[in-house]
Amino acid sequence: MKQTMLLKLAPTTEQAQALLDTMHTFNRAATSVAAIAFAEKSADKFSLQKLVYGELRTTYKLPAQLAIRCISKASEAYKRDKSIQPTFKPEGALVYDERVMSFKGLTTVSLLTLSGRVLVPFLIGSYQESRMGSIKGQADLLYRHGTFYLAVTLDVPTPAPDEVTETLGIDLGIINLATDSEGETFSGHGVEQVRTRHHALRQRLQKRGTKSAKRHLKNLSGREKRFRTNTNHVISKRIVHKAKATRQALAIEELRHIRPRTEARLRHSQRARHSSWAFGQLRHFLSYKAALAGVPLHTVDPRNTSRTCSECGHCAKANRKSQAAFVCQACSHTDNADRNAAINISRASVMVP
Repeated sequence: MKQTMLLKLAPTTEQAQALLDTMHTFNRAATSVAAIAFAEKSADKFSLQKLVYGELRTTYKLPAQLAIRCISKASEAYKRDKSIQPTFKPEGALVYDERVMSFKGLTTVSLLTLSGRVLVPFLIGSYQESRMGSIKGQADLLYRHGTFYLAVTLDVPTPAPDEVTETLGIDLGIINLATDSEGETFSGHGVEQVRTRHHALRQRLQKRGTKSAKRHLKNLSGREKRFRTNTNHVISKRIVHKAKATRQALAIEELRHIRPRTEARLRHSQRARHSSWAFGQLRHFLSYKAALAGVPLHTVDPRNTSRTCSECGHCAKANRKSQAAFVCQACSHTDNADRNAAINISRASVMVP
């Protein structure tokens, strides 16, 4: 399995300037190559290389391997959406591979710049140290809030899936971010408190409109995103740990059309909360953590899981009395609506090949 790990770099002032100069030039050159790809209607790397390689070497002074990486970056961006001409921010990622990057033990990394190779120290903890032997392929040099990071690719072996006889169903929601078929809930209350507080602060800053307010807005967005990401990491870790400890597989609903489907049962006051919920991220975290733990994970069609009685199977819109309550109109079975849906999801998973 491929994973990404961040290494925090600690360059000297001179090294930082060399990295920044290289990053700016690399992205300016990539924008130029993308313009040619768009004009020529060509995403073929070899065709583009014939057209631009000489200019990248003479005009932009890019070393040979960085010129090749620059062409690849522009080509791949154009290939993703040929209807627009790609452009790259000055501090966009600078792509390295094993030919222009090498690690020197557990303390420094050699990176190619416009002024030659620089040996840059980096900081790691015990987790990063344990994963250093798994680094494979390319890495991205990132520059965030004045700090350089190296996003390296890890090739992590995954164990064979456990043999299981039971399945833990997971229902994704708004009030509760996740609920399992045994009734355990993972509340979104903390996320909503942060979102509400940040929303009010964002409105005040937008009215102010100063440069410092705009800078604060940017930082605010980053803090909210990091909090949401951390929450999803914690929830997915707890769910996978529970499934592993009880030798159960996981079943989760497919994400196709999940926004319109869940939005249909929301009150107007809940729409803002819904639109900021990271559906895909939590699903992704569950998937890769389950694979690393050897926990089988199935995706199921979620249609009618929230309307079907987990006791008698009766399906009706009227069964869903409220956001939280499920009352079957046929057999009078009552349950928490999210738990009822999670039970249906766990049962649906047995039909997955």
